[in-house]
Amino acid sequence: MFDGLHDIDWSSMDHAYGSAEEVPALLPAFRSPDAEERRKAFSRFHGAVHHQGDVYPCTAATVPFLFELAEDAATPDRAAVVDLLVSIGRIAVDRCEEQYAHASGHAEAAALMRERADKIVELASDSDPRVRRAAVRGVGLFVDDAERAAALLRDRLSAESGVVHRLLVVETMATLALRLPAVAGEAMRWFDALAAEPTLDPRTRLAAVVHRARCSPHDIAEDVVPAAIGLLRETARSTVPAGTWADPPSRTPAAAAADDVPAQVTAAFEDLDRHGRVHAPTTELLRTFHEVLEGRLPQRTVLLAEQLRDPDPGTRLDALRMTAEFMKSWRGDHAVLIGLVAGQLGVTDPEVAAEAAAVLEACHPLAEPAREALAAQVAAQRTEHGPDVWAAPRPHVRRAHQEAVRALARLGDARALPSLLTALDSGVDSWRAVEVARALPQAAGDLVPRLRAHLRHIDLTGQWVEMSANALLSAVAALGDPAAVPDVAGVLEGAVRHERGSVTRSALAALKAFGPGAAPALPVVRALTTGTDAHVGPAAVAALWAIGGDREEVMPLLLELLDESMSFRVRDAADVLGEIGPPAAAALPRLRELSTHADEWVRVHCAAAVWDIAGETEAGAVLDVLLQAWTRNSSTAGRVVTCLRRMGPAAAPALPHLRAHLAVARRDWFLGVGRDEELQRDVRAAVERITSVTV
Repeated sequence: MFDGLHDIDWSSMDHAYGSAEEVPALLPAFRSPDAEERRKAFSRFHGAVHHQGDVYPCTAATVPFLFELAEDAATPDRAAVVDLLVSIGRIAVDRCEEQYAHASGHAEAAALMRERADKIVELASDSDPRVRRAAVRGVGLFVDDAERAAALLRDRLSAESGVVHRLLVVETMATLALRLPAVAGEAMRWFDALAAEPTLDPRTRLAAVVHRARCSPHDIAEDVVPAAIGLLRETARSTVPAGTWADPPSRTPAAAAADDVPAQVTAAFEDLDRHGRVHAPTTELLRTFHEVLEGRLPQRTVLLAEQLRDPDPGTRLDALRMTAEFMKSWRGDHAVLIGLVAGQLGVTDPEVAAEAAAVLEACHPLAEPAREALAAQVAAQRTEHGPDVWAAPRPHVRRAHQEAVRALARLGDARALPSLLTALDSGVDSWRAVEVARALPQAAGDLVPRLRAHLRHIDLTGQWVEMSANALLSAVAALGDPAAVPDVAGVLEGAVRHERGSVTRSALAALKAFGPGAAPALPVVRALTTGTDAHVGPAAVAALWAIGGDREEVMPLLLELLDESMSFRVRDAADVLGEIGPPAAAALPRLRELSTHADEWVRVHCAAAVWDIAGETEAGAVLDVLLQAWTRNSSTAGRVVTCLRRMGPAAAPALPHLRAHLAVARRDWFLGVGRDEELQRDVRAAVERITSVTV
């Protein structure tokens, strides 16, 4: 085995992290009798040689040796090897025609997989069910004899009894039909026959319905979703033991458990691990169905509603995550789904209840219909588990309460306050409370003294201090109590002393938010306006203007920033000049010039400043800049729309753009649900302001 492995010049090739010279040691480790050694080898291979699914020349060079491992019965984790092979091949086939593909990586790996199609066929019929499960997708990807592949898949469906294996066979037939149109007609007839066969199990029939739609996404009949829902109801009457289809739970990533990693990072790793799990055998099939249905939002809403009503907790758990993804990706009236999610808050399964609360927290701009359900659940949890339920020892109970409290707080509901105060007083997961405290300005009297205490205990020498410090500074700034100014100023001085640029900028932003109330901090702010940190200087100038309001002092600093080569410094200066307004007229010539800058963001910020300073006389030129930037780069929408709103009737030519934006159903992935909802409100407000005068 491994003949020729050391004849390859691995050092001449690279993987994601440098030289590929380690690869010859990884492959034999896949055969180690030590399970931990094998785990580490697979982890390193996936992390470096097949990093994020990419295929490098060194990845392609491993394919023949991976086949040797897959065919050798003595290989301990043959299924994992086959799964790796199919993953490499799938990515290679998908990308070998792309402009930026590795010429001797993707193309070579794709060719090697197709040359060994017979081996894939053999592995798809292997005696080990795990190997068959890993290999079957390869039949649809790498076998070019369409009739042979289709016949094999029909035979495999008859031979397989496991639900996941059967679903994979049906999925692979669709993959084959999409890749080789010669077999498409036969595949569609096969799907129709499977879907109509009453003696078949409902999950296989559902797979046939879904993958027929996948093969013809533009020709989905009105009865397809109702048919799928009927089959879902049939599946609910017959459970499948997890041991017959589910993989063992993945291990928590090592980085998440390290002692020096902050709680926020640990929680992020836990979320990644949690969202990577699947709790029902039909989950991936239903994900595929939602992808096929795409913008058919009413049908998808009905389908998700059915999933959320399923009696199986695992199915509902996965449905909750799909619902969150749907609401984060698509605009519309999601009140029905929010109501169904809220209905899961009080269920007996604590993991489902926790996930429901997490969905409402993540989608809080849409969660108003769930307000009373959240408040009732928070109160019930405190009654059942005591006032310290925020720190409950049972992880799911703890998470369910914390997420419900956070979702309620995001809605600005003071009924979340008792648990937030418990968190801040005890220090247990206090960072979770800090993140939402800003939404309760009416409770500033209770929150600000506690946040100030946390600010005073910040260790600015700590490795990960930025996360905690920036969140605390943002919270006290949002709550707006100038009593916090001395503590913010203290953090600012410490951040400067310890060269914590991110914390310095956050402290300056907080002081800016306090405005004239932060006057005691003016000396330290003033000193930073001419500092060496490229980001700190503009932030200090902005704070200086907000606190001191001395135009004669800040104008020279701002004009100097306008001549900088670093775009972000120009943008920041333009924003402050816009805040100053007409008295900043001395900057107009330079701002007009910068409105033709190569950087779209510079153009937008400077054009907005021109409007704020000069007004209607500049309306035409400003509109041209703003609308061209919005058309070319959708991520500028927020900045553009806020300026259009200020322009009012002068922005009448922008009405088609504004209305077109509101007509788009898909959210901008760059924004996320919160900022997208805010943008929609701003667009509607701009339209109203313009039309209330012009119509």
